[in-house]
Amino acid sequence: MITQMKKYTFLVFHREYEAFLEQLRDLGVVHVTEKAAGMADDAHLQELLAKADNARKLIAQGAPDQLLNEKAALEQRIAATQKEADKMAIWGDFSAERMEQLKAAGYTLRYFTCPKKLFQEEWGIVVAEQGATVYFVQVTSSGEEAKGESLEAGVQEQYLNQKSAADLLKDVEGLNGLLVAQNARIELWAKENIPALEDELKQLQEQIDWKRVTLNTDSEADGSLKILEGFCPIDQVAALDAVLEKQEVYYQAEDPTAEDNTPIKLRNNKFTQLFESLTGMYGWPNYGEFDPTPILAPFFLLFFAMCMGDCGYGILLIIIGLLIAKKKLNIEMFDGLGPIITVLGVGTTVVGFFLGTFMGIDLYAAEWMPQALKSVMIKGEVMGYDIQMVLALCIGVFHICLAMVVKAICYTKQFGFKENIATWGWTLLIVGGLLVAILGMTVLPAAVFKGAIIAVGTISALAIYIFNTPGRNPLINIGAGLWETYNMATGILGDVLSYIRLYALGLAGGMLGAAFNNLGLMVMGGSTEGATWQWLPFVLILVLGHVLNLAMSALGAFVHPLRLSFVEYFKNAGYEGKGTLYKPFKK
Repeated sequence: MITQMKKYTFLVFHREYEAFLEQLRDLGVVHVTEKAAGMADDAHLQELLAKADNARKLIAQGAPDQLLNEKAALEQRIAATQKEADKMAIWGDFSAERMEQLKAAGYTLRYFTCPKKLFQEEWGIVVAEQGATVYFVQVTSSGEEAKGESLEAGVQEQYLNQKSAADLLKDVEGLNGLLVAQNARIELWAKENIPALEDELKQLQEQIDWKRVTLNTDSEADGSLKILEGFCPIDQVAALDAVLEKQEVYYQAEDPTAEDNTPIKLRNNKFTQLFESLTGMYGWPNYGEFDPTPILAPFFLLFFAMCMGDCGYGILLIIIGLLIAKKKLNIEMFDGLGPIITVLGVGTTVVGFFLGTFMGIDLYAAEWMPQALKSVMIKGEVMGYDIQMVLALCIGVFHICLAMVVKAICYTKQFGFKENIATWGWTLLIVGGLLVAILGMTVLPAAVFKGAIIAVGTISALAIYIFNTPGRNPLINIGAGLWETYNMATGILGDVLSYIRLYALGLAGGMLGAAFNNLGLMVMGGSTEGATWQWLPFVLILVLGHVLNLAMSALGAFVHPLRLSFVEYFKNAGYEGKGTLYKPFKK
């Protein structure tokens, strides 16, 4: 839900204005109206913003660029030296001093590789063989003609490092020591500087907020009067009025209009609050719009659970979510997401049981599963189609119908019934037609059913084709209605079919889990009574396989329900998501 706001206009004498802003900031309930003009041109504000960005960057990085670049350079040198050492290890250990002595004595060493099947003994001395490749050395003395030019195609000359593998590994050890020291410097810098940077960032943010408020203040009477506009939640109005009455401030409080860029403050229960961040990913609602979160929350939970489709994975998500929430498991990307992961795990456990899958095991086919529990599982076919696929499509139809009803109600509230006759016509045609069809197949007599269908069709046709825009030429209305019919016919069908992913993803995850189970049983010889040595690969296959499947399933179960919410539902609900979030002026 969206909290109701009051729009305030403050008129303050310039000498009391700074004290007024101080009290307003201390109270911390007024969202100041921002005006684009002058904000980007103010040099002081831009300087403060740059300092704040730099502080955030240093806090996020944990060190200045110079220290981090030095660390990156060391890591690159270590990787390159280790690679060179691995290359030299094939040629064996040798003394650089001894090589210089051979060179001074008039002997030259050349190094070659070639396929094993091409090598001829007269070419040189074999140093090593690796797979199908031979590594050999050719020794020539002063005045002796080198043989390299006469070797066959496929033979490649190698140019070696002057240091041996042992010497290069010593260099790696030395560089690793420098890297340890560099990491210690970075940690020390962070320990000494980050707390001060965090304090500095808070102070900068207060200065930025103050500057923005002053830039959004209008002056009248040659600067003697200051005018400021802002918004206050209805539940904080009494506290604000009490402060204003004690000051020499003229103010006016009124309800916001459609032209005002009114900020929104969401007010939801604890369950719905978990999903507000998902709404924010798309965009916050306008003040005149509806908050989609109360509807998004249960449907996203249901969609996620269906895409996961495995109660075993749901139990694992519950455990992971609780560990993250209690700070027993620290994963930076999931920081603060413990509660929603736990809730998604609970939903997956419940839905996964009704779908009859546990860690890739088909519970409905398991002999040890009681028949009473099997009877509540969703298994079987409807008109030759898997019942789970039919269920996914039915959920999609309901979701889209709900979106159309929400759109009709909210658009009527925002723009009036007259401007939304066509919206109600389509809602009546699709939602009303489905309801009448369902009632006709169950309880309605044939005569009543026929009359209801005619009534729904007639009223809908008039709303869509004749009265869609009152006052306009009827022929133009008919043309616009036909075009909208084409868009609706193609769009609605595609939207409904999109919900098949709820069935497909759950099915794919279950089949992949079952495949890992079968691989494990193959190692055990088809049973759980294998030899002792077989248990280790059996456990490894199950653990690694199901962890991989859990990760892939969770990713798909997050992305695809988000798409169904953002595309199919929001589009049919007419949700724009271009609102501004309530951010009060406060310390």
